[in-house]
Parts: sequence; C-alpha cells; structure tokens
Amino acid sequence: MTESIEKKEAQRPRDEWLQVESLDLDAQGVAHKADGMVVFIEGALPFEEVQFNVHRKKNNWEQGTVTAIARESSQRVRPGCPHFGLHAGACGGCKMQHLDAAAQVAVKQRSLEDNLWHLGKVRPENVLRPLEGPSWHYRYRARLSVRHVVKKGTVLIGFHERKSRYLADMKVCPVLPAQVSDMLMPLRELIGSMDARETCPQIELACGDSPDGTGRLGVIALVLRHLEPLTHADVARLKAFASKNEGVQWWLQSKGPETVKLLEEGGEPLAYGLPEFGVTMPFKPTDFTQVNPHINRVLVGRALRLLDVRPDERVIDWFCGLGNFTLPLASRAREVLGIEGSDTLVARATDNYERNRPAVPGRRALASTSFVARNLFEMTPAMLVADGAADKWLVDPPREGAFALAKALADLHQQVELHRGGWAPPKRIVYVSCNPSTLARDAGLLVHQAGYRCTFAGVVNMFPHTSHVESIAVFDLA
Repeated sequence: MTESIEKKEAQRPRDEWLQVESLDLDAQGVAHKADGMVVFIEGALPFEEVQFNVHRKKNNWEQGTVTAIARESSQRVRPGCPHFGLHAGACGGCKMQHLDAAAQVAVKQRSLEDNLWHLGKVRPENVLRPLEGPSWHYRYRARLSVRHVVKKGTVLIGFHERKSRYLADMKVCPVLPAQVSDMLMPLRELIGSMDARETCPQIELACGDSPDGTGRLGVIALVLRHLEPLTHADVARLKAFASKNEGVQWWLQSKGPETVKLLEEGGEPLAYGLPEFGVTMPFKPTDFTQVNPHINRVLVGRALRLLDVRPDERVIDWFCGLGNFTLPLASRAREVLGIEGSDTLVARATDNYERNRPAVPGRRALASTSFVARNLFEMTPAMLVADGAADKWLVDPPREGAFALAKALADLHQQVELHRGGWAPPKRIVYVSCNPSTLARDAGLLVHQAGYRCTFAGVVNMFPHTSHVESIAVFDLA
C-alpha cells in the first residue's frame, strides 16, 4: 500500500491490525483476534493485514469495515463499476468486484464443498471444473426500482444502496447489457417527464438473445409497474422512447403478474436459444428464465452430458419451468416427463414443446413429452410411484431445494415391496442448484438414506461479482 499506511502501521500497536484468513460469501474478510473473537471485515481480502472500525458487536463476533490495509492481496483488483465500493451511496448489487474473477470462483467452489460436508456430510468423488462465462454485461434479467426523489429533483432507477433502503444514484451498470446500461440515464429522464412519475415504482428487465447462439442481444423487454392508469400523453412518451431505442418493447403491469400486457403488438418475439439442441424458447418477461444466457447454454449442455441420456431411456425433469432442460432432454431420450408447480408454466412449456417438436437440420423430432403441474414441496412416495419409473432424473429446484422429493425417494429406498410392482429408482440424478445449503441438505438424504453416491459436483458462475452460488451435482445409485 502507500507510504502513509506503512507509517501508520509503525505508529500503532500491532494488536490493532488483524491478518485476514478467508472470505465469506458476503465478501467479508474473516479474521480472529488474539482472544479468539471472530471478526468479519467488509472490504478486506484473504492474506491482507488490515485495520477496521466496528459497527456491530455480539458476544462471540464483531463486524466492521476496513479502514487501512498494510499489505494488499495479489488478488485485489480495481472494480469495474464506479458505483461499487464502501463509500456512502455505493450500489449494493455486487459484493466482489474488488476480487479477481478467478478468485471469486474459487471462493464459491469452497463454499459448495464446505456446505456439502458440514451440512450433508457428503464429499463428491470428483470436483467438476467451474463453468465460467463473461464477467461483465451478462445480466439479461433484473428488477430495477424506480423513485422520484423530489429533494434531488431527479428520478433514480437501479439497485439499492449497500445496506440501505435508498436507491443508488446509478448512471451506468456494467453487469447489465451495454445497451441497457447506456439506457439508464435516458430512462431516468423519461420517467421524470411522465405524469405518472410518482406512481411507477419498478421496471422489470428481461432480454432475449439470438437463437443462433452468437450472443447477440435480442428484444429488450421493459415491464413498467404502474399503480394508476397511464395518461395518453405518458403512453405516447413510452412509444416514442421505444422507437428511438432499438429492440425495446414496453410491457405494462397494473397489478399482479397476470396483468402484464404488451404495449404495442408486433415486433420480434421475446425468446432465447439453445442452439446445441436446435431449440428456441419463447417466454414472457415475467416468466422465470436464467439471468445469464451465456452460462445457461453451457449449463444445459453440461447437465445433459453428465446425465448421459440414451435413446431408449425415460427421463423425468423435476421443477421443469418453461422446459429449459426438458426440450433438450427430449432431443436425446425415448420419453420425457416435465413436472412443475405452476399451471401457467406448464401451459407455456407445452406450447414451447409443440413449437420445437418437428425435426430440424442436425436434430431428430423431439421425443414424446408431457407436462404436469404438481406441488413439488408436498411429494410423497405414492406420488413418486404414480409418476412411473424413470431411468434418470434432472432436478432444478428454486432456492428452497427439493427436500420433499429427496425424502420421498429415501422413503421408497426402504420400501422394497414397491420395487416388486415395477417401480425402480433412477440410476442417475443430475441436480442443478441455486443454493448450496439446500443442495447439501438434499445430498445428505440421497447419499445416507436413498442409496446414492455423489460422484461429481462443481460450481457454475452464473452471477459474477455477487455472492450467489449456482452449482451442479451428480448422484449415482450405489
């Protein structure tokens, strides 16, 4: 660091400086005082010697913010966004921009392995190489808050400040597509000019990509949440904005998600492509799709290779959503069943299947595929048996995980008489997770109670610079 910090180090007692040992998933440096007290230090990185101020204290830990660094980590980098940092008003959307991108992945890999062992008592037999993609301009989905701040005489659009209910004064956002980042200030001007500037609390962003897999940005859908009906003048302003910004589609949302409607009909449909499987997935801007389409394409390919589906096999895709994995599975398997908790998503998945079913160059017609809606958080052994035996499973749950499904499978493992009726457990399960703690919990059930081995596990860097950990694990019947 600088000479001034070195002088400060010489002038202060050594016990005021701490050696940072590791990094937690909130990007806080973890250190210990001489008496064993754990200290979490925002802004500090492993192997740095730091000084900090304390802003929260409990009996066995303290939390603070770094104020001086005596020795910088070799993995410290200059943040790529001017709104990132520890300063007043800093954006809270990212947590790790000060850490080298490869080191971020290593932190997430360690988190996955620690969770699997400490929560599930599971060690994968093989650690997969991390899946990585672009570190910037990757975020094709975002929920942007909108506030008209009278005292500042401006409209703010973006994410909240670090540890605050206030919005950050964002002028750019390098994790959003460049075209969207460049649009933030014009959007602020647009909302500020509207009659409804006080009653539009949110803009939800959903971008499509090119079906050919080139990564070209497709439709930019902007869903404007408005608490009161828009005036004709405001509608005209929205249309004028769309005409000046290529690819922009305005959608209006007056109440819940079911009220979302396109402002102007026509134009290119909102969709993303999975070119490896000859599949194009239309979707609505409020449907769940992966935030990072670059990684999603690679993730789907890896999941199917790990599952190793054969043309004579039946596969079940649990938590299937729009069919992100189901349709690629149908290009490989004999038969596929997609199960999802939402009737709306089941209908959308069925439409996507019918649209993609015919053969295309390089791909046969999709196999027989059906979709059903079911509460997957209330699964029972009897329900599993009713769905029939499948050679392989793909499981892609939300953050809550798939506890009921894993528990039902574990219960069936103990009920040998059901196997005599023709039901048998899947030979292999590929589990895609967005929460390492619930994956670890479910892995413990599968390994210790359902008769499986965890043969592979690894991280997927779906959200660079954030603490979000996406991962994939493989379970083989022992």
